[in-house]
Amino acid sequence: MVEQDFNPQQSLELIETMINRAKDKFAERGDMYLIWGWNVFICSIIQFILLHFFQYPYHYMVWMASWPVFFYQLYQLRKKNKQRKVRTYTDHIIAFVWVTFLVLIFLLAFLIGRLTGGEYYSHINPVVLALYGMPIFLSGIILRFRPLILGGIGCWVLSVLCTFIKEYDYQFLMIPLAMIIAWIIPGYLLRARYKSQQ
Repeated sequence: MVEQDFNPQQSLELIETMINRAKDKFAERGDMYLIWGWNVFICSIIQFILLHFFQYPYHYMVWMASWPVFFYQLYQLRKKNKQRKVRTYTDHIIAFVWVTFLVLIFLLAFLIGRLTGGEYYSHINPVVLALYGMPIFLSGIILRFRPLILGGIGCWVLSVLCTFIKEYDYQFLMIPLAMIIAWIIPGYLLRARYKSQQ
């Protein structure tokens, strides 16, 4: 194995990089939780209104509003990554937690639709709520942030409660409630914590 000769400046840069990767530097501003929390909150309320009060058959089309938010989020993440000097292991792990969540939510929506012959309405809300809990809970563990941990557990509790609601349209009211306790409140608390550390 060939040893590389480092000058003092390179040695200091290497040490600084290793320290920055190893230390628990808190850099989560809560933006993602707030953007998606409010988006899902508003969409689920509108879907409930369209379904319950107007019996609109295409009530699910309201979720098309999520696509601009998705592309905006991608833009913000790319911008943030270009500005960031060091990507910590915490950032790396949380990114993969959310990629896993996105893959699972599309995969489960497809599988439930296939396995139930398209009649997935009575199953989708409990499954989605259970799935929402996973990235929230794991992010809370990784960031050591209790409101996210409790928010993830709250999603799981709401997913179970959802199965006791017989009328399908009222199940949609569990989703905005989940957004408040799991994404919106923790998002504002994360933002306050981030600002206090800057």
